[in-house]
Amino acid sequence: MDKDLESIQEARTLLQTAHGAWLKFENFAEEQVERILLEISKAAIANAEALARLAVEETGYGTVEHKTLKNLFCADNVYRAIRPMKTVGVVNEDKEKKVLEVASPIGVVAAVIPSTNPTSTTIYKALIAIKGRNVIVFSPHPSAARCINETSRLMADAAERSGAPKGVISCMKLPTMEGTQELMKNELTSLILATGGPGLVKAAYSAGKPAFGVGPGNVPAYIEKTADVAKAVADILTGKCFDNGTLCSSEQALICDEAVKDAVLEELRKQGAHICSAAEKDKLERTIQTPRRTLNTKIVGKTASKIAELAGFSVPSGTRALVARADSVGPEYPISMEKLSPTLAFYVVKDWKEGCAKCIEILNFGGLGHTLGLHTRDDEVVRQFGLYKPAFRICVNTPAALGAVGYTTNLFPSMTLGCGAAGGNITSDNISPLHLINLKRVAYGVRDVVAPAQFSTLTTAAAAAPSRAVIERVVDQWLGAKPPGVTQVQTPAVAPPLSSFRELEPEPARQNIEKQDSKPVAFVCEEDVRSAIQANSRIVIGKKTIITPSARELGEDNDTFVIGD
Repeated sequence: MDKDLESIQEARTLLQTAHGAWLKFENFAEEQVERILLEISKAAIANAEALARLAVEETGYGTVEHKTLKNLFCADNVYRAIRPMKTVGVVNEDKEKKVLEVASPIGVVAAVIPSTNPTSTTIYKALIAIKGRNVIVFSPHPSAARCINETSRLMADAAERSGAPKGVISCMKLPTMEGTQELMKNELTSLILATGGPGLVKAAYSAGKPAFGVGPGNVPAYIEKTADVAKAVADILTGKCFDNGTLCSSEQALICDEAVKDAVLEELRKQGAHICSAAEKDKLERTIQTPRRTLNTKIVGKTASKIAELAGFSVPSGTRALVARADSVGPEYPISMEKLSPTLAFYVVKDWKEGCAKCIEILNFGGLGHTLGLHTRDDEVVRQFGLYKPAFRICVNTPAALGAVGYTTNLFPSMTLGCGAAGGNITSDNISPLHLINLKRVAYGVRDVVAPAQFSTLTTAAAAAPSRAVIERVVDQWLGAKPPGVTQVQTPAVAPPLSSFRELEPEPARQNIEKQDSKPVAFVCEEDVRSAIQANSRIVIGKKTIITPSARELGEDNDTFVIGD
């Protein structure tokens, strides 16, 4: 059988098993769910280092030490963060408004896992899915299929030992593009959690299912003149070098004010960074980017010394990062792109306003909505960045790479960071179990329906009288009080037809008759004009009379208005 067909069939089989498991799991009580989550967490913690080692061996990305920390972060920190969340049964009750909110699971979650953070992302997605009584099927990146499958197996075994139905956690062993498409589009799939490159995320959004995807993270880190320079440089290098830069929230560019430029460069050298010469920068940029202007995957997750070797120059042993002065931002300047490695672009600006503009320029080049690092002691600068920068995680005086995922901040601990509408995502949140449940709302009636007022059948003039009184009171308030008893429509007891009146009476006499003892009315509507026409009478108007457009048109056509004093 062809591999693509076998992969498609595997996806269908796993989904059928997962759906059957969900039909049982969706009825589990909160205590049962929590017991399963605890056992998954314990299993992941116990195997954190072994899984990290397997990931490094298989992918060649990152370090065992840092991948172990990421595994522990997801297995322990994420678990502790989700444990108090209410995701089963009645999750909120507003007794005053008489509204209940009831958690409802989504169903089968299709989760696509990247090669850069394979085991940690698998642990994290399993925990947040199970917390909401969902089941999950993983599609691993082909270059990390072995370590992702092993992570999935360990968690599935732990879940089943603690009472979960078989199939709540599963993983494709033969991942292909065709198989992943089947997993995402199959009718049994309820939602997609996609972590990967832009093409994969676009495919997830095009699958016709609800999907949480993430955008790229071309993260700028700005050092403002009031910052603690030594700490700022330490934070940036910590974030940039963590797991050799494989986190999407890792810093990609360092921007500093002219006033602290020399101090920043000195600290970079002191703390283990290599400042590239112009010649070295040219070699580095040719290595970072392919001829098609895409990222060269050979540098992803590699050490600074390995990347320098690939570029054709050498750096001192123990070099933590390569830093190169950037001329500008864009595809013609490879150092300005997202590099997923311990390499940094370096920019110098005049002040925080210019630094702000440079950060926006970098974010617009492949990082909109993701993350920004800010190092300053000026709270007003922090506020301005928070108000106006197109990034939904602004990490202040901390490594952006670790602050964005919630390791060094109080953001929700997450390996899936939404970039909002700016980054083409449905949310700007750090994805949590609350994104993987629906809420039913049970609402009691608190108000009776008010029946419309019943009116008897009256003549047109009589029916209009009550509303006319209301209108006149409003008009009086606006124009000022008018004397009581004003006659609004001049209605003689007997009047000849309009045509006869016009033919027999000379113009001066006609005006005298119509205007005798009359004062202008305050308001005229179409119904007033029709009543006057039927009664062969006139309506006296003045400068302050309000006339509706339809009344004016009808009155002028029938010569109904008379100008009063």
